[in-house]
Amino acid sequence: MQNLYMYDRIIQDQINIPEQLLSKYLDLGLNETELVIILHIYRFHLRGNDLPSLEELSQFMTLEEQDIARCLSQLKKKGYLDIIRQNQGNLIDERYTLEPLFKAIYANNDKKIGEEDHIANLFILFEQEFGRILSPIEIETINQWLDEDGFQPAVIKAALREAVLMGKLNFRYIDRILNEWKKKGVQTVQDARKASKAFHTNSKEKTGKKHSRDTSVYYNWLEDDA
Repeated sequence: MQNLYMYDRIIQDQINIPEQLLSKYLDLGLNETELVIILHIYRFHLRGNDLPSLEELSQFMTLEEQDIARCLSQLKKKGYLDIIRQNQGNLIDERYTLEPLFKAIYANNDKKIGEEDHIANLFILFEQEFGRILSPIEIETINQWLDEDGFQPAVIKAALREAVLMGKLNFRYIDRILNEWKKKGVQTVQDARKASKAFHTNSKEKTGKKHSRDTSVYYNWLEDDA
């Protein structure tokens, strides 16, 4: 009788998690921390809480509230999490929705990668190159390049690669590259390739010396699709 009771408790305590979420989260540009936050939001939703607070989420994670806030911001920027606001009389009802995430999961696999996917991959690429999670200021800097300066994700990616190959991996140097490209009217990866080749050709002519760097490696990114 006791075993049957325990079995009923276990059955009632189950949460149905879409298998596609676990098998595709890497393809969607999500990391394990973001995945766990999504699972907790989903769990709170099933329990009737559609807008769990940072404090409530932090109770079940090793992250501080500010780190959770940053991850939530990233999820919104990647287009996988949204907040729905509805007027309820004199009050505004707010709730999280994971509908954009599930639409992305079950989208046609042959569908071309959209702008949101490019942006998500851009943040991931920066974290991979820097070998750490980006700070809120660094995330805001990338958002400014995208929103205020109007750079395409592929062009920002090209500037990052330029900085990596020059051995100057820092946001200030990347910002200098993008500012120079903006002055020269660079709008596409093809424009960036031309500007980069011209810059290094001119630098070589001015010094009159050969670069010690292996140029066959240096210009690899110029042949990439970015």
